[in-house]
Amino acid sequence: VQLQAFGGGLVQTGGSLRLSCAASGLTSSINGIGWFRQRPGKERELVANSGRGGDKNYANSVKGRFTISRDNAKNTVYLQMNSLKPEDTAVYYCSADTLTFEDSGPVAARYWGQGTLVTVSS
Repeated sequence: VQLQAFGGGLVQTGGSLRLSCAASGLTSSINGIGWFRQRPGKERELVANSGRGGDKNYANSVKGRFTISRDNAKNTVYLQMNSLKPEDTAVYYCSADTLTFEDSGPVAARYWGQGTLVTVSS
């Protein structure tokens, strides 16, 4: 599975951005897909993810401001980010969790896209 992310940039506090992540390859193996971010000096953290069944999870810090959505026909996941704050400044990474069934049994894996930088100015 290959993931390519788009949509980062510079925005003022209170502004909005939409990130996109297009998946290619063995997309039928994708279960969960979502977004992580790494803020300066911090560890990578989950922002939001979406399961195959449509369930969604959000970090408490983004609930009510960010919305994750999937277009399965386009194998694309989006992250709509509203009411952005300077503390949202980070490199955002899309990720996909896959499950394949090999001769040896089920194999789970996580794939990462390249990061896209979001900078929120105060």
